[in-house]
Amino acid sequence: MLSIFEISASALTAERIRMQTVANNLANVETVQGGVDAEGNAVPYRRKRVFFQVGVPGKSGGEGVSVERIEEDPTPFKLVHDPMHPLAIKEGPEAGYVRMPNVNPLMEMVDMIAASRAYEANITAMEAARSMSQAAIRILA
Repeated sequence: MLSIFEISASALTAERIRMQTVANNLANVETVQGGVDAEGNAVPYRRKRVFFQVGVPGKSGGEGVSVERIEEDPTPFKLVHDPMHPLAIKEGPEAGYVRMPNVNPLMEMVDMIAASRAYEANITAMEAARSMSQAAIRILA
């Protein structure tokens, strides 16, 4: 059985990873060159998403939280018409368009705020548990 401190610590770790992933997404919001596809066209940065799971690997019981996986968001890239851009698609129905990352800065900021609030809530829970433990020790002493 995990203590309240271990449960909150697992949530703090998971939320820290979530915030780092969001920060990485925001840092790459304009990164148009992340690789090359089979046709030789530039493939931009693809947004990453964090998925949590109940429980902590290696611990029994369903207490705590951990990151199950981080995967790329399958939503389509944004297309910006700019035929003079050096990374513009040369042929096909998307000719003259530049693929832009599928990162929406507004949604990323909302996700960052949610992660930050969850992080703060877990710190508050740890502080409350510490305070109750200290009060119990004073009563017993």
